[in-house]
Amino acid sequence: REGTGPLPDFRDGTKATFHYRTLRCGDEETPVDDSRARGKPMELIAGKKFKLPVWEAALRTMRPGERARFRCDAKHVVLYPLVSKSLRNIAAGKDPLEGQRHCCSIAQMHEHYSLGYPDLDELQKNPQPLIFDIEVLKVEPPGSYQQDPWAMTDEEKLQAVPQIHKEGNELYRQGKVSEAAAKYYDAIACLKNLQMKEQPGSPDWIELDQKITPLLLNYCQCKLQCEEYYEVLDHCSSILNKYEDNVKAYFKRGKAHAAVWNVAEAQADFAKVLALDPSLRPVVSKELRSLEARLREKDAEDKIRFKGIFSQ
Repeated sequence: REGTGPLPDFRDGTKATFHYRTLRCGDEETPVDDSRARGKPMELIAGKKFKLPVWEAALRTMRPGERARFRCDAKHVVLYPLVSKSLRNIAAGKDPLEGQRHCCSIAQMHEHYSLGYPDLDELQKNPQPLIFDIEVLKVEPPGSYQQDPWAMTDEEKLQAVPQIHKEGNELYRQGKVSEAAAKYYDAIACLKNLQMKEQPGSPDWIELDQKITPLLLNYCQCKLQCEEYYEVLDHCSSILNKYEDNVKAYFKRGKAHAAVWNVAEAQADFAKVLALDPSLRPVVSKELRSLEARLREKDAEDKIRFKGIFSQ
């Protein structure tokens, strides 16, 4: 299909957003990957160290709206299983480098027994020609878009975090809680990716962790409002395992415990809040009164619900 407009100036830093299908060569052309089926198009930034240069070469010659189909010999797509795993991680909202070590790609292919996907394991063991079907959705010049965290360099990640944090705060003030949570998640992902490259417990690792903690607490506040209480319990507990005097983590975990009827645990967390910061007594008292009122309501409902059961 013909694209629209002139051929874009696809210089380094240009971002192409496109859908792709990967097919095995053969009479049946068995699908390997389909971005449309996952509901998330692919984004590629020219000049980045992408492990599948044939895609960038094709995109440099395409216009928005244009579709191309081409075949690549096995020797040109030997790294596709690793690329596919990363793309599947991205579509699932995970770190694209999850499970990869800091070594070259060929070494990774030999060291890893499994990529976590049987079809990719088979393709890794027996490389074969592949067909790519690409449809360009849009092409954006450098500076006109905000990169996803996975596509940033280490320096770009570190520089982006304060701005992403600020955007999350603004969304939260506007009452857009889910959107704010997504921003905090992106900022956390940037820092977690950097932290993975440091020795746990080292000064640099600790410095990054101290930047992650307030973002994670903001994320937990959003999750409280979205009534996703068990996620709050997990994250706050992970914070308190490292920082035993974090008042905000105790308070948010106490609220989450109260919401899921973990009464003793909620009371213990609120007691810890008061021990660490007595000035919060009015706020804690309000939460405890709310918990007690809900307990009375629940008891009354239970009495009505089970009335007469034992007399039958």
